[in-house]
This record gives sequence, structure tokens and C-alpha cells, in this order.
Amino acid sequence: MKRLIIILLLTMVAGVTEAKKPQSPIHRVMSANIRVTGLDADKNTPNEWDNRKEYMIDVIRSYKPDVIMMQEVIYDSYEYCKNELKEYVAFGFEGPEMDPYTEGYHFIGKNVIFFLKERYQLISAGCYWLSDDPTIAGSISWNTNRARHANWVRVLDKNTGKQLRLIDIHLDHKSKEAKVNQAKMIVREAAQYQDNFPQIICADFNSRKYEEQVKHFVSNGWTDCYDILHDGVEFGRTAHSFKGKNMPEKPGKGRIDYILTKGNAKALSCNIITDHKGDMYPSDHYFMLAQIVIE
Repeated sequence: MKRLIIILLLTMVAGVTEAKKPQSPIHRVMSANIRVTGLDADKNTPNEWDNRKEYMIDVIRSYKPDVIMMQEVIYDSYEYCKNELKEYVAFGFEGPEMDPYTEGYHFIGKNVIFFLKERYQLISAGCYWLSDDPTIAGSISWNTNRARHANWVRVLDKNTGKQLRLIDIHLDHKSKEAKVNQAKMIVREAAQYQDNFPQIICADFNSRKYEEQVKHFVSNGWTDCYDILHDGVEFGRTAHSFKGKNMPEKPGKGRIDYILTKGNAKALSCNIITDHKGDMYPSDHYFMLAQIVIE
């Protein structure tokens, strides 16, 4: 009987110890432009979606992100990623049907946010369009080449009891007027939160760090995680056209992918993922990964 009681006590202590095991306060946040599918240029190459999609998921999983913010997600890639990443909540694809085209590269690529079901509780979420009519899906302004939008979620971290906001962005790729005005809209919208409220942006800005639209974020309290953690030394091109390090560097060209923080969110590290398997890359963009804490 005495032995049984000791075993039971030890089991109870072990259970309490396990229950009180500290959880990591670090958020592993990945930005991933996964490239729209079905492009003629990708057909019959390792870059075609059906050839690289499994490897892309393998690369994503290998970094164990808590949050993945994707850009250029369309119908087939959304279904695939959602089915493969079942441990994540996927937000930001479904919405009003606004695309007048049914084939070719006309689709409005969505910015989809994936966050771990086990770690986060959804508090609120939304979408607004980067135009003079932000509540109208598919609306365009400022000579933008195609409609652009911002998807965001506000979540509670079950590990720490702290809330944070995640925003997924893809600025226009041609119009300077559009990029500047889109950046101003995002900065203005985010400013409605308290100065110390933690916010994280993952983005393809289609812009270099010295351009007005990027500098507008920094001058309004946003931190470019890669820039500050690498002492301003640039990586080079993150949009590499499936050529990786063989992509020639050109003056004025460089990183266009970003992870930004504001408020009590601080990046401990921020790196660019250059994984590839021979001539196969997860995408025509390098992904980024930041480890972020809420202070």
C-alpha cells in the first residue's frame, strides 16, 4: 500500500510539473510569397506548381513557424496549402467574388495568414482594400496595376496571455503612385492602435528600403527587422526568378520582402531562407523568418 501511495504521489508531481512546463514566448513568423500558379513561363520546368508544391511545404515545415503570412495565393494553391497545413487556421482567402477574369494571370492573389490553432486564439480579423474605396472588394486607385488589399488578424497568445496583430501586405508592382499611397493607407490604419500595441507586418513591398514607401513605414514607428539586425547591410535580391544566387545583381535592385514590427514587438533574429533542391526552389522569392518577442 505504501509503495502504491508513493507511485501515485510521484505521478501527480510529474503531472503538475508537465502542466507547468514553460512555453516559449518567441513567435516564429514567416513571410512567404509563394508565386501565383499556372504561369506559362513555369510550364514544364521544376518551377511549375505541381513540381514544387510538396517541397515548398517541406521547407515551410522545417522552420516550424508559428505564423505564416503568404502572398500571391490563388484558388489551387490555397486549397493545397490549407489541406497540408491543417494545424493552422487559414484566414484571408474567402470573400466577395470580385475577379472578372477566369483564366490567365489576372487573378487577384490573396494575402493569406496561417496561425497555429494550438497556440493562438482569434480575437478579431479583417480585410481592407488599398484604394479610395477600402471597403469595396477589388477596388483600385492611384494607377495600381491590379487590386491590392491588406488582411489582418488580432490574436491572443495562449502561452503568454498577450495579444498581437498580424498584417499581410502585397503592394503594387508597377505604379510608384500606388505604392506610396498604399503604404500611407496601411500606416494610417495601423495608427489607430495604441503606440505600444504589438503589430507585425509581413510583406512583399515590391520596393527597396531606400524608396519613399518603405521609408514612410520606418518614419512612422515601424522597424525593418532585417535591416536593424543586420546593421543595414543588405542581402541582395529576394525575388530571384528561380535562379537563386545565380540571379545577377543590378544597381538599384535588392530585397523587396520585409518583416516589420511596431509597438512592443521586438525581433530577436530575422533571416532570409535560401533553401533549394538542385534547380528547384520553393518559390521565385526567398522566404523570410523572424523570431519575435512581445516585451
